[in-house]
Amino acid sequence: MGFCYENRLHQGLHVLVYPSGVDVASSTLRLLSAQLRTRRHERGTRWRRLTPGRQALLALAHLRCGHTYAQLAAGFGVGTTTAYRYVVEAVELLADLAPTLAEAVRVATTKAYVILDGTLLPIDRIAADRPFFSGKHKKHGMNVQVLTDPFGRLLWASAALPGAVHDIKAARTHGIIDALAEADLPCCADKGYQGAGATVRVPFRGKHRNLPSGQQAVNVAHARIRAVGEQAMATLKSWRLLRKLRCSTTRITSLVQAVLALHLASS
Repeated sequence: MGFCYENRLHQGLHVLVYPSGVDVASSTLRLLSAQLRTRRHERGTRWRRLTPGRQALLALAHLRCGHTYAQLAAGFGVGTTTAYRYVVEAVELLADLAPTLAEAVRVATTKAYVILDGTLLPIDRIAADRPFFSGKHKKHGMNVQVLTDPFGRLLWASAALPGAVHDIKAARTHGIIDALAEADLPCCADKGYQGAGATVRVPFRGKHRNLPSGQQAVNVAHARIRAVGEQAMATLKSWRLLRKLRCSTTRITSLVQAVLALHLASS
């Protein structure tokens, strides 16, 4: 469902107005509005420039459409600092709703298997950029690990690590491999997880044409399974803010968790 608002941008003496749509489910807006309303009640907040519903819409416009704080401030008639504070508050509330790895694995035990994959969320270059450069993707970013069900539905997303961290190391750092092994939950993953062991299944190594026919067939079937998991990556990056992050790297985990919570609430 689309919600429209106006952005007012000053150019000289003219005020330009344009509409913008936020293509999210109404249940998503209701969820965030309710969380914000509860937070205000807990804090005894008497009045704010925007209602909980409008604040929720502002935050969703930032996450879904990637609008800057200046654009949001102009569109909602608040200051840039206020727009920033509104977004941060909403993101923190949503991030707290995201499932932990243990919770996600418990849900996943009802599935035949899960798919594990990593994605790189691009960021602007920063002064100490070497740890954030991914040799695999040839760009700067943050590594996020994702678990999906056999139908490609997003179950869980990890905290963000610097892009230079390889997928297998990231999976071990987050405790994903151990959690899957403890639950005896089969998992399909790509060659980036070679050596994971336990319940993680990866393709046979070597060029396809050089492998025995049986291993070729296994790799083809494995690739088809993993391809379904790409839907989860598309789900994450349908939130345009995650396509190119321009915020502090310390805030990226909260943004990913907020998007995860919103996705699960609307699915």
